[in-house]
Amino acid sequence: MIRVEIDSIRVSLMTQDRVVVLKETESSRYLPIWIGPPEADALRVELAGTEVTRPLTHDLLKNVITQLGGIVEHIVVNDLSHDVYYARVKIKANGETMEIDARPSDAINLAVRLKVPIFVDESVMEKAGIEPEDEIDAESDIIESRAPEVTDAPEERDLGVFKDFLDSLDLDDLADE
Repeated sequence: MIRVEIDSIRVSLMTQDRVVVLKETESSRYLPIWIGPPEADALRVELAGTEVTRPLTHDLLKNVITQLGGIVEHIVVNDLSHDVYYARVKIKANGETMEIDARPSDAINLAVRLKVPIFVDESVMEKAGIEPEDEIDAESDIIESRAPEVTDAPEERDLGVFKDFLDSLDLDDLADE
């Protein structure tokens, strides 16, 4: 498993799609994951420390888990199949360890609220991770991103939709970090 942190939440200017960008803590690899507008907004609220008058859905989940004596150890984005990401939430409760299936957007929202580690399975990072190019175009000062390789294998379907979206992102601020 690869430890990651939330680098940013992006909105495509072309499509208004939202993407949470996870960055590997030990390298410059990034993993973009499409998320819905409500999940992106909930994540922004928590990351900005914005007070809400009533608990959001992810706050409710956090409260239920903790009040029932559960402890979330970490979350992991564990699979990518047919352009869909999958995640697991590892919870200890009542002497048992459970792994609960979740959408990555929900698992990430929960991890942020509980301040627990976020991991990505190596196979997922290899399929969809990107690295900014080392060289910066002298005229535009824009870092180009390398798209994941596309294969014809049924397990690794065409990720062209990811490449198209990534090409629409402005990644020039990644060089500043």
